Amino acid sequence: MRILVKIGGSLLDSPQERRRLAGELAVVARTTEMAVVHGGGKQMTRFLAERGVESRFVDGLRVTTPEVVDAVLKVFAGTVNHELVAAFVEAGAKPVGLTGIDACITEAEQLREDLGAVGRVTRANGELLDLLARNGYLPVIACVAGDKKGRIYNVNADQMAVACAAGFGSKKLFFLTDVEGVRGENGLLEVLTPLGCQKLIREGIATGGMQAKLNAACDGLAAGVEEVIIVPGAKAGVVELLLAGERIGTRLINEAFQ
Repeated sequence: MRILVKIGGSLLDSPQERRRLAGELAVVARTTEMAVVHGGGKQMTRFLAERGVESRFVDGLRVTTPEVVDAVLKVFAGTVNHELVAAFVEAGAKPVGLTGIDACITEAEQLREDLGAVGRVTRANGELLDLLARNGYLPVIACVAGDKKGRIYNVNADQMAVACAAGFGSKKLFFLTDVEGVRGENGLLEVLTPLGCQKLIREGIATGGMQAKLNAACDGLAAGVEEVIIVPGAKAGVVELLLAGERIGTRLINEAFQ
C-alpha cells in the first residue's frame, strides 16, 4: 500500500515538532512506500510581513502577485522544504526535496485571474515519485507547480497533495493539521462524504482554509483516493495509529465505501 502525507500548519514552524514528526514518519517509510507534501503558509505570511507585503486571501487561497511568487520559491521550495528534508535525514530516512516543477510532477494552469499566479493542477505525473519510492527514497514535495511554458504557480498545498496522491497511486491521503478534524454544528465529525462536505460549505460552517481542504479532499476521492483523513498532526504516532486502524480525526470517503 502507498500513502501520501500532507504536513501543514505549526508542524512545520516548530523545530521540535518537525523533528518529532520526521522521526515518526521515517519509521513508517521503512515498511510503507510514502510521499510527503508540505505547505508553509505561516512561514510565508511572516516572510511577506517582514518585507511589508500584506497577505490577501480569497476563498482560503493566497492572492499571488509576482512578488509573492518570488517568496513562494524562497520559502516553500527553499527554507521550508530543506528544513523538513534535513529533519528526515536526521531521522535516518532517505528524503529527496522536490517541487511539482521537477520532472513535471505536477503541471498547472492559472486558477482564476483575480488570484494571480495561483495554479490549478491539470496533470500529475507519478513516474519520478514511483521511481524514488520503489528504491527506498522519500519524496518531499513543496506546493509549487509549473507549466511547459516555464510559468510558475503557487498551488494550495491540499490540492497539491491530492494531485500527487492520484499520480502516486496512493489509496490513503492523510492531512496532518493544527485541528482535531472537521467540526460540524454539534462537534467533531468522524465521517464525511462529498455531499456532507458540500453541505458544510453551503451552510457557512466550513470556511477559509477548511473550505479549501474539503474541496481538495473531494477532488481526491473523485480521482481514486479511497479515503482522506484530516487529523491532528501533534498527536504522537498519529500516522502509525491510522495505519493500525485507529479512528482519529475525520475520515472522508465516497458513499460507496461506507
